[in-house]
Amino acid sequence: MAKAPDPLSDYNRMRDFSRTDEPRGQVGRGGVRRRFVVQKHAATRLHYDFRLEWNGVLLSWAVTKGPSPDPGEKRLAVRTEDHPLDYGDFEGTIPKGQYGGGTVMLWDTGTWVPQDDIDKGLGDGKLKFTLQGQRMKGGWALVRMRAKPGEKRENWLLIKERDDYAAGDADGLTKGKAVSVKTGRTMTQIGENAPAKAPPDPDPAPDRSRKRPAFITPQLATLVSEAPEGDDWLHETKFDGYRCLAALGKGGTRLYTRSGKDWTDRFHALDGAFDPLPCDSALIDGEVMAARIQGSAFSALQKALKDGTALVFFAFDLLHVDGEDLRKLPQDARRARLSELLSGVPAQGPLRLTDQIVGNGPDVFARACKAGAEGIVSKRIDAPYRGTRTKAWRKIKCTRRQEFVIIGYSPSDKRGRPFASLLLGSHEDGALRYRGRVGTGFSDTAMDDIVRAMTGRKTPPAQDVPTAIAKQARWVRPDLVAEVEFSEFTADGAVRHGSFLGLREDKPAAEITLETPVKPERETTVAGIRISNAGRKVFPDAGCTKGDVAQHYERVGDRMIALAGHRPLSLFRCPSGIDDACFFQKHDNGGMPSELGRITIEESDGEPADYLYATRPESLIAAAQMGGIEFHIWGARTDRLDRPDRMVFDLDPDEGLEWSDVRDAAFEVRDALADLGLQSGAIVTGGKGVHVWLALRRTRSWDTIKLFSKTFAHVMATRNPDRYTATMSKSKRKGRIFIDWLRNERGATAIAPYALRARPGAPVAVPVTWDQLGELKGANVFSMSDMTARLKADCPAIETQSNLQTLSNEVIDALQRWSDG
Repeated sequence: MAKAPDPLSDYNRMRDFSRTDEPRGQVGRGGVRRRFVVQKHAATRLHYDFRLEWNGVLLSWAVTKGPSPDPGEKRLAVRTEDHPLDYGDFEGTIPKGQYGGGTVMLWDTGTWVPQDDIDKGLGDGKLKFTLQGQRMKGGWALVRMRAKPGEKRENWLLIKERDDYAAGDADGLTKGKAVSVKTGRTMTQIGENAPAKAPPDPDPAPDRSRKRPAFITPQLATLVSEAPEGDDWLHETKFDGYRCLAALGKGGTRLYTRSGKDWTDRFHALDGAFDPLPCDSALIDGEVMAARIQGSAFSALQKALKDGTALVFFAFDLLHVDGEDLRKLPQDARRARLSELLSGVPAQGPLRLTDQIVGNGPDVFARACKAGAEGIVSKRIDAPYRGTRTKAWRKIKCTRRQEFVIIGYSPSDKRGRPFASLLLGSHEDGALRYRGRVGTGFSDTAMDDIVRAMTGRKTPPAQDVPTAIAKQARWVRPDLVAEVEFSEFTADGAVRHGSFLGLREDKPAAEITLETPVKPERETTVAGIRISNAGRKVFPDAGCTKGDVAQHYERVGDRMIALAGHRPLSLFRCPSGIDDACFFQKHDNGGMPSELGRITIEESDGEPADYLYATRPESLIAAAQMGGIEFHIWGARTDRLDRPDRMVFDLDPDEGLEWSDVRDAAFEVRDALADLGLQSGAIVTGGKGVHVWLALRRTRSWDTIKLFSKTFAHVMATRNPDRYTATMSKSKRKGRIFIDWLRNERGATAIAPYALRARPGAPVAVPVTWDQLGELKGANVFSMSDMTARLKADCPAIETQSNLQTLSNEVIDALQRWSDG
C-alpha cells in the first residue's frame, strides 16, 4: 500500500530547525474544538498569517493587509504551506536568512466552526465558517480567486460576513498598537525578547452572576393519530434533531441532552450562541439541528457532530429566567417571555426562535407533511410545563419513525459490507421484544461507526427472534439505539420497509419502548363551542369535570352577561384542575378564543395592553374551554372606563371568625350605607366573605369613588375597631373583618355574580336578598347543582343594578358629617 503523502513535508523542507525556534513539523491530533490562529508576522513585508486546524495540521494563508471587519473589504489571502498544530503557540523571532525571517506575534486565537463540509469547501474554493476568537468573531469566508495563466501561488480572499460583529471601519481590527494575546507584548518587545506580561483580558462572556439552573427532566409529547383542532392549541414543526436544555448562568452555558448528559463539548459549535441574551440566568428548552441539511435532517445532524460543522439551537420554551421559575405559567405566557428574551438575536444565527401557529391543527399538519417535515408538535396554550410525557404536548407524525434497540445483526455475503441488516428490539413489559430488521439507509461511514460501537455477546438479548433469523444472527450487547423510518408494522409487530437514519446517543437504550398513537380524548360541544377533554376532573372532590364547568356557564350565561358583560375582566384559569397550577390572566396574549372581546387600555405605567371582556354566554363557555374557572370584573364598562357604575365592599374575615360574624357585619354595612341614603345588595362570594354592593349612575370619576369608599371603610373601623379594619395588613386583621374598599379603584376587580370559585366543592358566587342572607349557613353554600332552582326566581342583583344611585353632594356631605361625628 502506498504511503500517504506527508502534509508537512514542505514546511519541514523550508526550515533549518538548528537555527529557528519554530516547532518541527509533525501531524498532530486535535481536540473536540478546532483551533484557529492569527499571527502578526513582520517578515520582508508585514502580514497576518491566518491558520485553521484541520486533519492534524494548520491550513495557512498569508493575509497581506490583515483581516477586515468590513464585509465590503475583500482582503487578499495567499495560501501557504500547512503548519503543524504546535505552531499555534509559536511567538518569537525567526532569524534573518531563514524562511519567513522576522518577528511573529500571536495576534489572535480561538475556535472555528465550518458551515459546510471542509474538504468540499477547499476543493470548490469557497469555505465559510464562524470564528470565536478574541479579536475575530462571527461569520467569515475564504473564496479562491481564479488563477491567472502561469500563476503558481494560490490566491484567496478573506471576507467578513454581515452579522453583529461586522463594522464599517476597514482597518478596525488591525489599527493601533496591538499586543500578543498570549504574552501581552508588542512586536518590538517580542523582537527584544522582553519578558512576558499578563495578556489582555479577552472579551468576556456575559458576566452572569446568578447560579446556573440545574438540569430538569424535559416535558415529552404523546404520539397521537390526529392533530387537535381549536384555538387552544399552538403548533410547531417537529424537529428531527437532538433535544437539548441550555442552562445559562454563573460559570458559563451548559448544554444537556434529554437524559441529562452534559454535551457542551459535543455541541461546541454553539459556543457563544447564548452570550447575547440579556439575562443573568436562564433554562431554555429546544432542539439542536444541523445548520446545513441535505437529505435526512437527522443524518445531517450526525454528520455535523462528527465533522464539527455548524449547528443551530431552535428554542421553543423558557423554564427559568433570572431566578424565576416559569414552569407553572401557561404555555403561551412562557412563549411570550421567550420571545422577549430572544428578540435581539439574529434571525439566521445559531440561536433561533421556533415558528408557531395558533389553531387550525389539521391544516398545519397537512402542510407540514406536504413540505416534507417529519410532523408537528401541538401544545395546549394554557398548560404548565411538566417534566414527564403528557397529553398537553402531542406529536403527530407524517411518516412512521421510531427508535429501536440494536440487538444483533445478520452477516453479509458481500465483500466489504460488515452486515446485511441490523436486528431491532424494544422494551415491552419488562423484556426486550424483537421488532424486525433494517437493511437500508447505511452509508459506509455509518456502517463503520456502528461496527466500532457494537459489543458482541453469545446469547440473544431477545427471546422471540424468529428461528430462521436467529440461526444466522450475531448478537450484540443491547446498548445502542437506532433511529429508523418505516412504512408500517407487520401483523407480528416487525417493521416493514425500514430505513436506517442514524444512531441516537441522547436516549438510553433501556428507555426505548414502542410508541403507538393514543386515541383522541373525548370532546363535547356546549352552545356550539368545542370543549376538549370534557371528562377531565376540574373539581376532583366534587367529581365535576371541564364539561360540567362549560355547562354551568351556559346555564347562568344570560344572567352573568347582564351583570358582568362588557366589563374588562381577569380570568382565573386552572387548565389541569384546581389541584394543579392555576393563574390569573387579564391580558390577551394572542391565544385566547375569538368569542371573547378585546379592548386596549392604557395601564398605570402609560403602556397600552389588550384586555379581555365577555359579550355573550359563548364568551364564558369559550373561556371555560381554556381552563377558565373564575371571572373577576371591573367596576366600569368598556364604553366608559373612566366612569365606574359599581361600588363594592368586600367583607373579608380573619381565619378565626365565624360565619355569623361576617353575616352581621354585612347587615351593619348595609345599614350604615342606608343612613347615608344609599341602598345596597349582597353577594355571597363562594368563599368566606360577602360583597355589599350598589349600582351607580356614571357621574363620578374613579378618584371620587375610591375616596368615598376608603373614607366609609375607615369610619366603620374607627367606630368599631375591635370588629373591623380598613387596612390590608394581616397583622391588623387578627380577629377582625377587613372592609376591602380597594375594589373601587381603576383596574381592580371583584368576583362576578354566578361565577364558580376554584375551591373544593365547586362553590358559586351568588346574589341573595337580605332576607336570604340571614338564613344562610355560609358564604359557600351554593354549588352548580343549585343554579337551576336559583334561575327560576328573580335575580336580586339585577334588581339592585336597576336601582341606579348617585354619589350626590348630599350623600358626600352626609359621609363627611358621619366621619366628623
